[in-house]
Amino acid sequence: MAPTAQPTAGELALAGGPLWRRLCEELGERYWIQPKIEYSGCSMAPGWNVKYRKGSRAVCTLYPAKGIFTCLVVIGPREEERARLLLGGMSPYLRDLYGNAKPMMGARWLMIEIADERTLTEALALIALRMEKEKMEK
Repeated sequence: MAPTAQPTAGELALAGGPLWRRLCEELGERYWIQPKIEYSGCSMAPGWNVKYRKGSRAVCTLYPAKGIFTCLVVIGPREEERARLLLGGMSPYLRDLYGNAKPMMGARWLMIEIADERTLTEALALIALRMEKEKMEK
């Protein structure tokens, strides 16, 4: 399917709902990163998405839906031990998602459906873990 006209950040925020806006604000304020709207033909989640990168490193990708959205966070092998510690205090949803994510290219690709405050907070904690790694590698 070919992409239609690129949506604006405001249109994507409306589609993703209030939690989308909150996540975008947090990423901008905490990490000083700006979104990049792209079209993906990927069979896993085709359509318009919003990518957040810090330098060459992917932080997360957001996929809008009606009133909810999915946030892709990739946990690499060097983050795995700390991620497992974090997951101990997280919801059964996130623990199951992580446990069922088969490693692909040496990492776990977590497609987190953000439908409530708790899941948003947990996704932000995993994003913070990725950003800690970024600081440690500099």
